[in-house]
Amino acid sequence: MANKAEFKTSLLRMFRARIPFISIRSIERTRVLEVVQQLAEEINIPIYAHSLSHGTIDIKTRKPVNDDRSVAGGIDFAVQNMSQRQNLTFVFNEVSDIEDDNVVSRHIYDCVVQSIERGGSICVITTKSVWSQLQRLGMTLTLDAPNEEEMLEVVKECVTPYKGSIPIDWEESDFKMAATVLSNMTKIEAENVLATQMAKGSLTKDDIKELSQAKDKLFNDISGLEKVKIDASTLSVAGLDGLQQWLSTQQQLLTADLKARKLRPPRGMLLVGVPGCGKSLSAKFVAASWNLPLYRLDFASIQGMYVGQSENRLKEAFASADNAAPCVLWIDEIEKGLAANASDSSGVTTRMVGQFLFWLQESNAKVFVVATANDVTKLPPELLRKGRFDELFFVDLPAPQERKDIINLYIKRNLLPPPSTFTLDKLVDISEGFAGSDLEGAVRDVAIQAVIRGDAAIDDSLFEKCFQNIVPLSKTSPERIEAIRAWGRERAVPASGLTWSNIPNDKATSKRSIII
Repeated sequence: MANKAEFKTSLLRMFRARIPFISIRSIERTRVLEVVQQLAEEINIPIYAHSLSHGTIDIKTRKPVNDDRSVAGGIDFAVQNMSQRQNLTFVFNEVSDIEDDNVVSRHIYDCVVQSIERGGSICVITTKSVWSQLQRLGMTLTLDAPNEEEMLEVVKECVTPYKGSIPIDWEESDFKMAATVLSNMTKIEAENVLATQMAKGSLTKDDIKELSQAKDKLFNDISGLEKVKIDASTLSVAGLDGLQQWLSTQQQLLTADLKARKLRPPRGMLLVGVPGCGKSLSAKFVAASWNLPLYRLDFASIQGMYVGQSENRLKEAFASADNAAPCVLWIDEIEKGLAANASDSSGVTTRMVGQFLFWLQESNAKVFVVATANDVTKLPPELLRKGRFDELFFVDLPAPQERKDIINLYIKRNLLPPPSTFTLDKLVDISEGFAGSDLEGAVRDVAIQAVIRGDAAIDDSLFEKCFQNIVPLSKTSPERIEAIRAWGRERAVPASGLTWSNIPNDKATSKRSIII
């Protein structure tokens, strides 16, 4: 794996070492040939490139030297010239059927043997594997899609010439954000997306979101991941002020230069707490507010019946997420996929945990993970170690002020006439122990009556009746809820932003707090 600068350095060394066979793995032939042409000019060696559309050309002068466009004709031309001249290099960029032992791969094999005797070099640009006996005659090199640094150059090269011709509102931070969004796309894909945006006659800050959506369409069918459609107009989070404040600082790190301080991009957060308090909603909120695509990883869908199948599917899913970066990866109820299982004699879960931890630790892609858990006691302890996730938040039952904010949020969303101030305060008291989903359900019952009977039938008494009709989980299963809260007091940061000693009706001393 190599970016353009690393690729160019490695290829230069191979050319100078006269490696007889070089297989270059890349889907971008044009970028590879650009580097080859630069090297041909820098080290002044004769390099010829063959394609099915142009035959063989001198890569420095772009002049044709052999009109035979077939691969066999190109190889014969290479053999003929290498028998007469030393240190020639031939690049073939449209060769198929070289994965196995066949006529084409053996023809190239004979050509490589000839190049060994004459100090020549045969390069093949391909996206497939190479016949093992052929590959053992040389070396392999990979050119990745443009990283953020290279993509920033691509973005500026595309946009800068149009300054003065069309209104361009982008500042340096916008160029960096665009490069972040477009990273892992091919150069031509990025150029096409940018050209499409500028074709409307302007380039505004809002177009950054359009770039993200355009990239999302290219990665819409991702192996192992489910694309989650979100409507930003319907997403809002009441309460959880500490979590929202922390997220705003993490967003800044997406475009910040972290290499000098040896920091990796934000890895994400683990949300634990009481069911129904907004953990899953937070994943959608992050993606919507950051204008990033949201993908959901479902461990149940990647479980396979054969040995190693589950681990391979999980690896492919993480690789797909890296390619789609920047994005938000939502892992809902993570304990159900990675919980220790005494009956798992095959060790599949253990290996999946190890693979997940390795990816969390080593991947440098800008994939922001939002993992949620209800029963965190089932999670392996190594997943909770500091450094796996950037932060561990506890989402508790909403405090009085948070309940008031949530009630007002759903009243406004459902277009209901608000209750009196006195009744609203009474609803806050009635809803002691309610989760966010309980509050939503109570307001939804009022909205249903508004649809059936009309807004004129909505009064304070109906609000009270609907709220009194809800029996929250904190009352039906108080022991379970208290156990979850006890765990959160010791190990997690309150998502509300309050310290535990400041949370009403909580006798716990202050433990962890958010650092902003």
